[in-house]
Amino acid sequence: MRTKPPRERDSTTPGRGAGGVEVEVYPLGPFETNCYLVYAGGEARGAVTVVDASFEPGEMVARLRELGRPVSAIVLTHAHVDHIAGVNEVLGAFPGARVLVHEAEREWLGDPELNLGVPIGVRVTARGPDGVLREGDEVEMGGLRWRVLHTPGHSPGGITLYSPGVAFVGDALFAGSVGRTDFPGSDMGVLTRSIREKLYVLPEETVVYPGHGPATTIGRERATNPFVRG
Repeated sequence: MRTKPPRERDSTTPGRGAGGVEVEVYPLGPFETNCYLVYAGGEARGAVTVVDASFEPGEMVARLRELGRPVSAIVLTHAHVDHIAGVNEVLGAFPGARVLVHEAEREWLGDPELNLGVPIGVRVTARGPDGVLREGDEVEMGGLRWRVLHTPGHSPGGITLYSPGVAFVGDALFAGSVGRTDFPGSDMGVLTRSIREKLYVLPEETVVYPGHGPATTIGRERATNPFVRG
């Protein structure tokens, strides 16, 4: 769920990421929430990690089956309904996957008031979490270690997953926009600090994979984002 901007579409698209990691994006459900598959490319046959799982994940589940790899985890950038609505369906197909979310939102998966399901007219709950994440933790995805950056503001437990060259930022930052801050638990001042102190300090060539809309780069947003300037 994002603040609607004046924004320019980015030509950067998911594909071969840092260290030979493959990134596939699936914009799912009524909010076109970007859900990602992250796995090692080439001859490697390691597990796949799912980053966020929204409504109507059938196409993504079919792709996971086609890949023929185990699914190690569903890592949630935050626990708003449009990022968790497909968790149970993914787990139904891959019951060995662990569900990970920031500790500030560990109760949100089972509470449709907190995860904003009730306000939009759906009572969504998701299984888990099986583990919680904190600032500075590391998560393995595609054979690389990704550092957890706590980037609250859009929601209290918003996180970014960062490995040199790539950042999955959830709904903190978009191409030409930022996450909405009119929800319970949101705070524009907190979000601005998260963006300036955690994201804009990353190398400018870092590719940003957001929760909605096209990919962008830290350099582009730092220079041109109309909501939070560098």
